[in-house]
Amino acid sequence: MDRPHRTRSLLAALTAALLAVPGITVLSSAARAADADLARNGGFESGLDGWTCTAGTAVGSPVHSGAAALQATPAGSDNAQCAQTVTVQPDAQYTLSGYVRGAYVYLGASGTGTTDVSTWTQSAPDWQRLTTTFRTGPGTTKVTLYTHGWYGTGAYYADDISLTGPGAGTAQPPAAPTGLRTGTVTSSGVALSWSAVTGATGYAVYRDGVKVQTVSGTLATVGGLAAATAYSFQVTAVNDAGESARSATVTATTSAGSGGGGTSDLPAHALVGYLHATFANGSGYTRLADVPDSWDIIDLAFGEPTSATSGDIRFDRCPVTECPNVESDADFKAAVKAKQAAGKKVLISIGGANGQVQLTTTAARDTFVSSVSKIIDDYGLDGLDIDFEGHSLSLDADDTDFRNPKTPVIVNLISALKTLKARYGSGFVLTMAPETFFVQMGYQYYGTGQWGGQDPRCGAYLPVIHALRDDLTLLHVQDYNSGPIMGLDNQYHSMGGADFHIAMTDMLLTGFPVAGDAGNVFPPLRPDQIAIGMPASVNAGNGHVAPAEVTKALDCLTKKTNCGSYATHGTWPALRGLMTWSVNWDRFGNWEFQKNFDSYFG
Repeated sequence: MDRPHRTRSLLAALTAALLAVPGITVLSSAARAADADLARNGGFESGLDGWTCTAGTAVGSPVHSGAAALQATPAGSDNAQCAQTVTVQPDAQYTLSGYVRGAYVYLGASGTGTTDVSTWTQSAPDWQRLTTTFRTGPGTTKVTLYTHGWYGTGAYYADDISLTGPGAGTAQPPAAPTGLRTGTVTSSGVALSWSAVTGATGYAVYRDGVKVQTVSGTLATVGGLAAATAYSFQVTAVNDAGESARSATVTATTSAGSGGGGTSDLPAHALVGYLHATFANGSGYTRLADVPDSWDIIDLAFGEPTSATSGDIRFDRCPVTECPNVESDADFKAAVKAKQAAGKKVLISIGGANGQVQLTTTAARDTFVSSVSKIIDDYGLDGLDIDFEGHSLSLDADDTDFRNPKTPVIVNLISALKTLKARYGSGFVLTMAPETFFVQMGYQYYGTGQWGGQDPRCGAYLPVIHALRDDLTLLHVQDYNSGPIMGLDNQYHSMGGADFHIAMTDMLLTGFPVAGDAGNVFPPLRPDQIAIGMPASVNAGNGHVAPAEVTKALDCLTKKTNCGSYATHGTWPALRGLMTWSVNWDRFGNWEFQKNFDSYFG
């Protein structure tokens, strides 16, 4: 029974001996106490609490220790990532470790402010420890830990994940929010607002006791609700020290409605077209009332800023001197209502080739929100299309993580769009029309790159798309006026045939590692969120393909037939449809694009 006493005596003697040897230092207990395990629920003993997983669950077997572990199964285009964001100290050293089982299992950290790290194992039939280290940047206060598998490799397991290093100090969580109230209530969504809390960096929204959303401001719209159903809501305030207590509860009952919403009342396959509403060119002016019923979403081109950085968007309809057959404002507004009565959506498109929009300040952001809202309200529109081109979006040199953007023009645009979505509710239609350079090019390059020198616009739309993916109705990348782009087969694809559209669309539906970093994957979008952007005719833009090539692309993506040299990573019969530049040019071409769409989808 005296073995513990003898062991302590031996350790004391060894410690004294070590201290007596020059050049050898023994860490004091005080020094060791500065380090802590910052990972929350790293053993998954509390289920997935603290973790955000695309396809994970806590299981009781196998486990490395304790009573639970993570099981996550990659499927299709999902690599089954589980992640959590932790608060850290700037310019500090950390060790990330964990135990994994399975094939191609990854453990990593992103947003470090220096070099993001990851480690992996090709095959671990039994528990294997993975470990890596990193140092945070001088301004880094949060880091995201993650684990994921690889596509189609089966389930993997993880347990006892830890992040060891200096804790984040003794700051206190903020107070609970007050003033929670409901706003617009529809058949599928409830708008909420509350008073700001001092010291809060964000807020979490709870529906019936379950966290469903996080936001940066004091407005939120909870969507995806059932019609004629009662719900309860609470919010909490969040900062680096943690989460506040929950607010008082408010309740709301959704209306019976007819199932409207940003996407639910679109047809299964939609035709999207831009209508030249503010200018004329060789295609001629087309009145809104004369647009055929085949067009499900009509984007009014364009709302443009008074200056690149003002955020003040104006929609100046084409003057009679340029468009002799232009309709009056009253007839134009009547045509908007008639299209909506026929089940169509009419949006204002912001930007275009000549409309550079750079929301460099919060003042420009707020002006953008107010001026766009005025256009939408004046004309009774259904939503907004973002067609930022040229130099509207670019990334600062230190902005390397699409999941946590820092660049003001990116952050302010995201904030503005979220504010507009919250203002108008779940029925607000939000679409985007980026060029391939700003999206798919991100597979190879992101911003200025690790060593600098790259075009800072590379992949600059990715953080915007990612931040708005739950609010985004449609993404229709412009598969035209594009240089060669590398696909997921690591081959360059060029405009002019079905393969280009297949490869570019497959990237959006499969997801891809940004700048080739397997630990930094842009997740796939849903097929009902994707339409393929094509020119309506040879006059409309470079990259026009004949109707037969359009059909090949649709066959391959929705049926996996009629494919060419590019092998897709899935089959997506729910692909939403096609977008074209433009309605006017299609009319000029005797409606060839529209007729082919109608023939294909019936």
